[in-house]
Amino acid sequence: MTEECPLLDLAGDPYTIGYGHGRGAKALIATNLALYTRRYRDEIGLGWEEVLRRAGVWFARVAELDPPYAAMVEGVAAGSGFPLLAIAALNARYELFYGEFAATGLATACTSFALLPARTGGRLLLGENWDWFPDVEGLWLRVAWGDLTVIAFTEAGIAGGKIGLNSAGIGLAVNGLLSHRDHWDGEGVPFHVRTWRVLSSPDLERAIAAVADGGAPGSANFLLGDATTGEAVSLERAPNGTARVEPADGILVHANHFLAKDTLDVREPLAEERRSTDLRQRRLTELLVGAAGRGPLSLASVQDSLRDHEGHPDSVCRHESPLFPLDLNYRTSLSVVMDLGAGRIHYTARPPCQSPYRTLGA
Repeated sequence: MTEECPLLDLAGDPYTIGYGHGRGAKALIATNLALYTRRYRDEIGLGWEEVLRRAGVWFARVAELDPPYAAMVEGVAAGSGFPLLAIAALNARYELFYGEFAATGLATACTSFALLPARTGGRLLLGENWDWFPDVEGLWLRVAWGDLTVIAFTEAGIAGGKIGLNSAGIGLAVNGLLSHRDHWDGEGVPFHVRTWRVLSSPDLERAIAAVADGGAPGSANFLLGDATTGEAVSLERAPNGTARVEPADGILVHANHFLAKDTLDVREPLAEERRSTDLRQRRLTELLVGAAGRGPLSLASVQDSLRDHEGHPDSVCRHESPLFPLDLNYRTSLSVVMDLGAGRIHYTARPPCQSPYRTLGA
C-alpha cells in the first residue's frame, strides 16, 4: 500500500455502494486478485478452481444470511468488471486462510488495544497494528448507511470494512484467532459480514449482538468501543460461543491467542514459530501501562508504543521474517489509532516506524 490510502465516499443502496467501491478501486482490486491467487496457491495449497468453488459456497451462504452484504459484493464485482466469484474469493479470504491455518497452526495477524477515558484525559482510543501481506492494497470507505456514516478500512475488493468507526461513536478493531473448531465452510456468519454488522451498529448493545448472535465458521476477536458510554470490550468469538474480556485499569490489549479459551472450551493449534502473539500481548500491555503511569496517555505516546521493536521482526511493529520466503511474508501493513468521540482516525499504511500518521475525519 502507499503511505496514504485512497478514500472513497459512497452512498445509496448496498449494490450502489458496492458498485462505487468496485469502480473506484478497480486497479487496486486487480492487484489484490493477483496477490491472493498466488498466496492461495503457494501458502495454503489451494488452486484457483478450488478457491472459486469454495467462494461459491461462501457467497450462497451470505446471500441467505445477509442479502444487503451479498448485494454489496455483487456491486463490487459489477463496478470493477471482475467475475462475481473472483470478488467473493477476496471477501471469503478470512474463512479460506484461517480454515487452513487451523490445521497448520501458522496463524498471524494483529495487536489491538482500547484505552478508556480515565487513562487518556477524557478520550476513548481504540486501534491496532494490522499485520498482513506487505503488498496488499487497501483503502478507506466513508459510507452513508441509513442514519449513520461509517469510516472503515478494507482491502480493495472486500465489501464493507474490518477496522473503523461510525458517527454513533462505535469503533472496531480485530484480531485473527485459531481454534480446533474452525472450518472454512462451518455454519454461521462469515468474518467480513460480521465486521460490517458491527461497524453499522448504532449502539454498543447492538454491536455486541452483531458479534454474539448466530453461528461462526471460524474464530476471531472483535474489540469494540463506544464513545457515548466510554466503554470498551473484547469479544472472543469461536464457532461454539463468545467470551468477554474486559479492560484492566482502563487498558485492554489483545493479540492472536484466546484470553478466555477455558470459558469457550477451545484448543489453539499455534505453531511454535507463530508464538509472537504472547510477546506482542505482553509488550504492548507493558508499554501502555508504563506510559499511563507517567500521566494521561497522549496520541503521541500511543503511536510510539505501536512502533516498538522488542522481539524484532515479530514485534508489535512487525517486519518481514527471515523464517519465511520473501513473497510469503507478513508485516504491519496498517497502524491505526481512533479517537471515537472526535470521529478521527490516525493511520499509516505501513510499519509505523517508517512513516508519520495521517488523519481522517467523519
